[in-house]
Amino acid sequence: MEERIQTFKEFWPYYLREHRSPRTRRIHFWGTTAALSIGLIAGLAQNLLIFVVAIVAGYAPAWYSHFFVEKNRPATFKYPFWSLAADFRLWFMILTRRTID
Repeated sequence: MEERIQTFKEFWPYYLREHRSPRTRRIHFWGTTAALSIGLIAGLAQNLLIFVVAIVAGYAPAWYSHFFVEKNRPATFKYPFWSLAADFRLWFMILTRRTID
């Protein structure tokens, strides 16, 4: 049985290995950007349906990139909260043009 990762510090290198391709990282960036933008609209409109659209806008491109670019399973399936936190960390690093370590 595979041992579970216990800390975010341990999770981050795993996350980066699962997102090796620059194409995957770009797809994640744009999916997260879309999700944040649509989520903001949902909050301003106080509309739950638009919020659901925001979730789909974020996850659909990310999962596409895992299945068809990386050819692996999204980390979200095993580590949903750490995966979301890592997605935002990656998004911020790309946005600020920081080196992804």
